[in-house]
Amino acid sequence: MSAFRLNAYDVPVVPATVQADFPGFSFDTYRDPPGQVWADFIHDIDEFVVVAEGQVEIEVAGERRLCMPGALVSIPAGVRHTLRTSKDAGSVWYYGYGKFGGRHGRA
Repeated sequence: MSAFRLNAYDVPVVPATVQADFPGFSFDTYRDPPGQVWADFIHDIDEFVVVAEGQVEIEVAGERRLCMPGALVSIPAGVRHTLRTSKDAGSVWYYGYGKFGGRHGRA
């Protein structure tokens, strides 16, 4: 199963909608400058990322996609991932940590 759902949310992305979709997860917002790279992270808990503004190239376990606003990326615990914001403009993305299961499609 792919970590990526590229059109998961309508644009503009409403933060409260994303937060409601992930009960039991933390929720926060990153605002990255052009060219920001978060490389080779591994967490001991599941993470979701939803792109709200800009373009972010996201790589999860070797699978790479250019994610636009509305994209949802589900990153399982223990999996290496990297986020690269476009060099042309910054990005805004919502994220949270918790445990996938049920409606999130992962046990």
